[in-house]
Parts: sequence; structure tokens; C-alpha cells
Amino acid sequence: MTRRDDTIALRHMLDHAAEAVAAAQRRTRADLDADRLFALALVKLVEIVGEAANRVSSPTREAYPGIPWRDIVGTRNRLVHGYDQVDYDVLWRIVTDELPFLVKQLKTILSNAARTEP
Repeated sequence: MTRRDDTIALRHMLDHAAEAVAAAQRRTRADLDADRLFALALVKLVEIVGEAANRVSSPTREAYPGIPWRDIVGTRNRLVHGYDQVDYDVLWRIVTDELPFLVKQLKTILSNAARTEP
């Protein structure tokens, strides 16, 4: 994978993680049970974050060991293959507790990459 491809995948991760975080603002965990479309939207956004993470090359993943790449991809796999057993408590924790930090990390990575572009 080229550096450009990694940048695109990282951007997809950032965009979809940020969208999930924004969608959860002013909402509650109970909304996941009450609003099926909201729940499906969060599931899909987190899936896309994991799929994009899976497309990031090994050298780039190794350059950023603070990002839990395996966990992110594993979450995607669990959501896709265990679609009928999604634990909304876990999904809510990911969106509200983990994704905001990931968004910050990705913004820093992409900002640094933009400064080093030829």
C-alpha cells in the first residue's frame, strides 16, 4: 500500500469516527435501545472505522503503536459477523469513551503527514 493509500484510509477512519462521536452527542445509551436507526448508524460507522483501519499498511501501523489497530479491526469483525449479537453497552462505550481519543490521534497523525508531504 502506498503512503497516499494509507492517508486515505486514515482519513476515512477519522471522518467516520468523528461522525459517530457527533451522532452520539446529546444522546444517551438508552437511545440505542429506543432508536433502531440510531443504533444501526453507530454500528455502521464503527464498522467503517475498522475496515479502514484494516487497510492501513503494516509499516504505518507500526509507526503508531498507540492506536489499538488489532482491537479496532476486531471490533469491525465482531460487528459484521456477530451482527445479531451486538452488545450496545460495548458499542456505546466505544463511541463515547474510545473514539474521541482516536479522533484526536488521527488528527495529529494526518496533520503531521500533511506537513511532511513533498
